[in-house]
Amino acid sequence: MTGTTTRTPSPSWGDRVLGKPYVERFEGAAKVFRSSQTFQDRFNMDPYSHHRKDNLYYPFASLQDWELGKFLLCSSLSMAAIDEFLKLELVKSLPLSFYTAKELCGRAELLPSVPKWQYCTISTTHPTKQPLYLYWCDPLDCIESLFSHLHFVKQIDLMPTCVYNPVYHTVRMYSEWMTGDAAWSMQSQLPEGATLLGVILSSDKTNITNMTGGRVAHPLLISLTNIKMATQNKASSHAFLLMALLPIAKFLHPVKRLQSVLEARLVHQCLDIILEPLKQAARIGQMMSDPLASIECDPLDVEAYFTACAPFCLSGVARPFWCDWPLADPPCFVTPEGLHHWHHAFYDHDVQWCLRAVGMEELDFHFSVLQPLTMFRHFKDGISNLKQVTGRVQRDLQHYTVALIADAAPPGVVIAIRALMDFRYLSQATVINEVHCQKILNALQEFHEHKQDIIACGARRGAKSKNVLNNWHIPKLELMQSVVPSIHQVGSLLKWSADTTEHAHISLIKDSADSTNNNNVDAQICRFLDRVEKCQSLQTTTSIITQLSQSQAQATSSQAMDDDLGLDDEGADVDEADIQAAAVDYLWEPKCPVTNFFKKAEQVSLNIKAARPHCTFVVGTSTAIHLNFDPSLQHIPVNIVAEIFSLPDLQGALADYIQQEGHSRTSQGFHKLEGQHHAVPDTPLPFDDLMVWFKVWVQQVSFYSQSVTPPALTINASPPSTTRKYGHYDAAIFAVNDTEVEQWPASGLKGVLECTTQMHVLKCAMRSAGVPFGGILLLDQLCAFAHIVPRFGCIADVHLTAQNSAHSAQIFLLNKYIDKEFYYAISNS
Repeated sequence: MTGTTTRTPSPSWGDRVLGKPYVERFEGAAKVFRSSQTFQDRFNMDPYSHHRKDNLYYPFASLQDWELGKFLLCSSLSMAAIDEFLKLELVKSLPLSFYTAKELCGRAELLPSVPKWQYCTISTTHPTKQPLYLYWCDPLDCIESLFSHLHFVKQIDLMPTCVYNPVYHTVRMYSEWMTGDAAWSMQSQLPEGATLLGVILSSDKTNITNMTGGRVAHPLLISLTNIKMATQNKASSHAFLLMALLPIAKFLHPVKRLQSVLEARLVHQCLDIILEPLKQAARIGQMMSDPLASIECDPLDVEAYFTACAPFCLSGVARPFWCDWPLADPPCFVTPEGLHHWHHAFYDHDVQWCLRAVGMEELDFHFSVLQPLTMFRHFKDGISNLKQVTGRVQRDLQHYTVALIADAAPPGVVIAIRALMDFRYLSQATVINEVHCQKILNALQEFHEHKQDIIACGARRGAKSKNVLNNWHIPKLELMQSVVPSIHQVGSLLKWSADTTEHAHISLIKDSADSTNNNNVDAQICRFLDRVEKCQSLQTTTSIITQLSQSQAQATSSQAMDDDLGLDDEGADVDEADIQAAAVDYLWEPKCPVTNFFKKAEQVSLNIKAARPHCTFVVGTSTAIHLNFDPSLQHIPVNIVAEIFSLPDLQGALADYIQQEGHSRTSQGFHKLEGQHHAVPDTPLPFDDLMVWFKVWVQQVSFYSQSVTPPALTINASPPSTTRKYGHYDAAIFAVNDTEVEQWPASGLKGVLECTTQMHVLKCAMRSAGVPFGGILLLDQLCAFAHIVPRFGCIADVHLTAQNSAHSAQIFLLNKYIDKEFYYAISNS
């Protein structure tokens, strides 16, 4: 459910159940007045384009020459390393157009132009140790590069929309930026026909040397808010461009705290220079007043000015870069940011509270004895001594924390931690309506109602003094109050997470810095990125031209054959748009995409020659199942399988299934799980052996958006072995009646909820003889992957290990936080 009315053949669960949302568009926005230059037109306007009529890869001599040159230019090899490579006798024997790194870089300068780098010297009111240089690209050139990029052609929203619930047209739904109130409000202040392009700026210092050197860069990244969330948040989409490298100054001011004020002023001074073209482009609406006009003090007197700003809780920056930017309102464009405001805050505060409330050794033990899950991190040594805790690790911790502190921490603490976890998970949804907004507010309110229990048990302590704190002066906690208002303004906050930009620091800055000689690093990074972008531009264009030429040749050949046979072929025309899209997707899409088992199942079902039964198939409308083509055990006698898996009643259960299939199996192909075995253990079977698989992959439809394919999760069922005395058995949810398969996840779950964690309580089903209850269930009744956590109590049994904890426990919690898609399914059912 996004801000458009376009639908694909595979709708999301919400679309299937509720229908299409009601969409109101902003009339008169984003009109096309005349055709403009296409990507190909700009390529053909290059001064050297006439050379490419005979040699497509000019200034390189041939395709092979270009491929080697591109590899060297885009690698992190230094100039000296490239020279050394080109001096190899084998390389000298190749027909290359360059034989030194200098010649190669000279040829790169002749490639089609990209946004150009420029620099200037920055003057400051207070002296610094070294001169300051600012390197930047024109922001309008960067925006145009993104706006016209072929990879984003179908991934950009250009018209503000109000999206409403399909049943209740008064309930707003927020997802992309264009569905928020801010975009609608800004569009209403623009002339009719104007296109509203929002700009995302991201800046953070990053280390560019490992272990030693201490070199730091301060990149400024730019992107378009109009790019759809699913595309923008993928690092492989390259939706963020490096627009500037801000200078890092060491001021000579004697007061250290004022040095940080001067550094902040320097950043705003540089941003003011860089963003001036954007401000000029936006000066067609209402001007904003200066927010610092009431402070009567000379900004050049830094100490006095900082003192005057302190009562207003201001930073001391005299001229923020946005003060003369029309339609720029900090409460709107400074949004909560998931990586730092949620995930970092979770580790810095929630995890520390849990460690103190439960005890470090006890909570470490709880984490260490959990049965490992495929594709999920296992904390075998606990969590109290983790090093280099990244955002990925913080998310991994969130999967388990609430379930593992149940019964071990005071109830009020568990409720407070669980409420904050609900707040984070709900706030990360890609589509949020007013009902979800109220759930977010309720979760935050529930935390505030129980937060004093954290102080009461001594879990809220200072980072250095370790004394118990009696206050809640936590800025990131206070920022949570602005989440729902921000959702109303700018849509889903998942779009504004810094995960993608943090990754871009590696690909754009750190990798580029590896090719430098550590002297004047910023300038060398700019030159390197300039060459890389030129190579990417030529690669995209030549790939499209080559694909078009091949398709046209095939179409011509096909048409000639039809003419010889006297056939009338109307399908010989070449669709250039499709070929362009295919070529661009090949170049820009991730090389290891998530396997879509739904599409694979559709392809298998259409293949008449495919082996049956199918190893990939769809259950209901929301779950895809995949098995390896070759089983783990082939043609194993039933009694041997029973012995391997410690299933003494396997033969009797199979006999029951065969005997009862005709009676209890419904017309839709559903098999009910009966409570009692009627067949004796040695009942003859119509077969002698079995094929056994140890694992099955389960993929769910994304709860909110069919444009995103979540990765499949693995359910293991491996028998006892020398390393695993009790085997490895994961949990799954199966349908128990014939309506739940089709309706999952709307059908939800029934059962007892534990009051503090709000998770379902599960108990092992046992027969009257004391043996575990079991039976035959079909894979086409499997609804979802699940994770169960043993209830350890106040103090866990010291004999538990990661190999026996799932076997020894009798009572479990169904962990709804193990996966966001599973959480949304359970929470909204």
